[in-house]
Amino acid sequence: MLKPRKCLLEIREYHSPLSGEAKLRLDMNESTTGCSPRVLAKLQAMDAKKLGLYPPREPGEQLVASFLGVGPAQVILTNGADEAIDLVCRGYLEADDEVIVVPPTFAMYEVLAQAAGAKIIRVPAGEDFAFPLDEVIAAVTPRTRIIFITNPNNPTGVAINRFTIVRIAQAAPDAAVLVDEAYFEFCGQSVLDQVGKLKNIFVARTFSKAYGMAGMRMGVLIGASEHISVVRRMCPPFNVNTCALEALREALTDRQFVADIVKQVKESREWLQKELEELGFKCWPSQGNFVLCRFGHHKQAILETMLECGVSLRDRPDCPGCVRISIGTQKEMEHVVYLLKEITARIASANDPEIMPPSEPNAAEANGGATKVVTEAKLAAKPEVKP
Repeated sequence: MLKPRKCLLEIREYHSPLSGEAKLRLDMNESTTGCSPRVLAKLQAMDAKKLGLYPPREPGEQLVASFLGVGPAQVILTNGADEAIDLVCRGYLEADDEVIVVPPTFAMYEVLAQAAGAKIIRVPAGEDFAFPLDEVIAAVTPRTRIIFITNPNNPTGVAINRFTIVRIAQAAPDAAVLVDEAYFEFCGQSVLDQVGKLKNIFVARTFSKAYGMAGMRMGVLIGASEHISVVRRMCPPFNVNTCALEALREALTDRQFVADIVKQVKESREWLQKELEELGFKCWPSQGNFVLCRFGHHKQAILETMLECGVSLRDRPDCPGCVRISIGTQKEMEHVVYLLKEITARIASANDPEIMPPSEPNAAEANGGATKVVTEAKLAAKPEVKP
């Protein structure tokens, strides 16, 4: 009888929250603006013959290397940052090796490491999701082979001091320290300058966030040339599609577009956080294109009603009572706040006298009559959100 590998049977399956119900998706940290007009024009100019040929990846790697200020031998383009993570896992993990993660964080680290047969060592974040430097270093053993660090972290938005990452890489010279810098453009902190100096540091970047190209699936893995050459042996030669490679030069060249997106996201992020806090919800200072907000025991009622109104937010069960909200345009954020004010007012009237979430929400606490009242009510005069 054909049987899959045992480690695959033990993996908790990752389910994308994507839903066709929402007109405004704020649950995947995508750009609601989309890509640069120059990227779109390049795609529209492509002909049938171009799409009929396998695309060479190497010219794109030279472009990215030049843009980042590293050597082409230190760069490999990947099918999104997910493939970069997978390549490092497959390249450096043996069965029963140990991988350190700091939850709450990106779920695919555990999925891909377990698929390689590794044991997951979880070192929880500290108070207010502070990075637990001492605890991570203490968790390093002779079996530690990869340490995953997201900077800034997803879903918390907390940024990690670069010297903290350097200390970890120095304390674990036999482990790959993979720094996921998917949200780098919104934060500005990087350890890219340490690549090659510290041979065990890898940096992953993506074009899915600030560049608005999530649908094209293109990421970058940067590391010491001797390690990238190993990773390259496992990577399919045509892993990045023609559309992504054709758009790459325009995406890198149109720096003003990216700068404008980053500026708008930062401004809207700070505005949204202030509005949420005025509604009585706790938020954590974010350096990404999203905000983590605690709705407490009314979380489910709010999520369901927002979806009824055409807006999807990201539930974060790993952060009790919390929801992650991607930052869209300013108009979209104003729409979100409008809906939240309507919803919380209805919850307040159904649960008089108190509406605000407790500081320590009980995940098992029932929503009482709030969910029923809110989800049955149709919010009147909801403004249409247009791109």
